[in-house]
Amino acid sequence: MNELYNCLGKSKQSVHQYLARKVNIEILVYQIRIIVQQVRKDHPMMGVRDIYYKMRPKEIGRDRFEDICKIEGLLVQRARNYRRTTNSLGVTRFENLTIDLKLSRINQLWQSDITYFEIKGRFYYITFIIDSYSRKIVGHSTAKNLSTESTTLPALLFAIKDRKITSEDELILHSDGGGQYYDKELLRITKALEIQNSMCEYAWENGKAERINGVIKNNYLKHRSINTYEELVKEVDRSVYLYNSDKPHIELKRKTPVEFENDYLCNRRKTEGDKSATDKTLVKRVNGWPSGPKKKNLRINIAQD
Repeated sequence: MNELYNCLGKSKQSVHQYLARKVNIEILVYQIRIIVQQVRKDHPMMGVRDIYYKMRPKEIGRDRFEDICKIEGLLVQRARNYRRTTNSLGVTRFENLTIDLKLSRINQLWQSDITYFEIKGRFYYITFIIDSYSRKIVGHSTAKNLSTESTTLPALLFAIKDRKITSEDELILHSDGGGQYYDKELLRITKALEIQNSMCEYAWENGKAERINGVIKNNYLKHRSINTYEELVKEVDRSVYLYNSDKPHIELKRKTPVEFENDYLCNRRKTEGDKSATDKTLVKRVNGWPSGPKKKNLRINIAQD
């Protein structure tokens, strides 16, 4: 390989940096498709140039952004297709592990998605992770950009720390095919905790995560006076708390997610015995108390941009 690098007149480091940039662009292209799809639900005729100035992606300029949207069939004048049939860069896709999966417990399946929120003509990005069994939002983050370090990574670390996840939980993390969900740092963490990565092919296969986006945005955030990014962060935190603690769910027999989880744990204790060490660990995890073995080299404090 060193001889090949010499023939090309490039160093090994520069070649790998070039390949990394290409992969990062591919990740951005995928997320552009997702964001444009969401924007068009609210603004069916908004042009891609207007969307560019709202997204303000640092990685690419306006003309390149418009070229990508044209190639992807995202222009208003054309029929849109949000799925790519080929991928020359070999972007990672994980098997959909939710097909025929029967939910029976908390921390069995988490679903996640990224959405946008507009403030004064600029987009900011919110990531949610929801426990599919209890409908509780177990992790979230608010960011100024679409980087993994600002979106999925802090949301996942938030959830892992709050739930005290270990390899014994046999957890599945399900998402769309966004690059933030196969980033090397995120995969390092899921591998360390033996969390299985799962991805959907169609949006409806990640329905609970898609739904939570609309609930928080339309039922909470749009009814608040939010004028700055800092205010958005506070209101997202507040909305998540209210959703988890005060909002009854029909699917949960009119209980809130927190009430449902408390009843779930209480029923497990009655079934398996009050002295069950397993249940004591579960109670501690849900309530955020310290428990379980600590994983080494797991970053918890991730600074947002």
